[in-house]
Amino acid sequence: MNKKRCKWCNLNNPLYIKYHDEEWGNINFDDRYLFEMLILESFQAGLSWECILNKRESFRLLYDNFDIDKVVFYDNEKIERLLSDKRIIRNKLKIKASINNARIFKSIQKEFGSFYKYLNSFINDKVLYEIGNTTNELSDNISKDLISRGMKFVGSTIIYSYLQAIGVIYSHDFTCFMYKDNKS
Repeated sequence: MNKKRCKWCNLNNPLYIKYHDEEWGNINFDDRYLFEMLILESFQAGLSWECILNKRESFRLLYDNFDIDKVVFYDNEKIERLLSDKRIIRNKLKIKASINNARIFKSIQKEFGSFYKYLNSFINDKVLYEIGNTTNELSDNISKDLISRGMKFVGSTIIYSYLQAIGVIYSHDFTCFMYKDNKS
């Protein structure tokens, strides 16, 4: 029997189904994962998540498995290599922003002890259950703070999507087999 999934999940793409069923909306506060998802979400700006997801393994390969201690030291030579590789999104502004954002992510880790502790200063160990939104007060506040710190491609919609991906905002459709509410 076919499981009902969120309407955005392309049932013809096994990667998308796996992401929906095993990852999206599940709490994962590991800093490496938080960094990977922030970088991938920032590349999504103006594109579909499916496009990014289809290139995720190439991003992992070319971004040294999202090892922040390597990404913060990417130089112009590395930027040129990334720009010439057709396996990822070759947007110069986004590539430069990803390196800049890595450096700011690292400074946030240093300031708070981890990026999760930074996020938790906004969420207070709570998961929000809501469906149908693309921004909210939480995404607005985190976005404003990240932008004030110098991050790029982290508008409220991107941050909302990020918070959904990492499990802070739980948004599976009512008809989805993964649906649960804050009473579940």
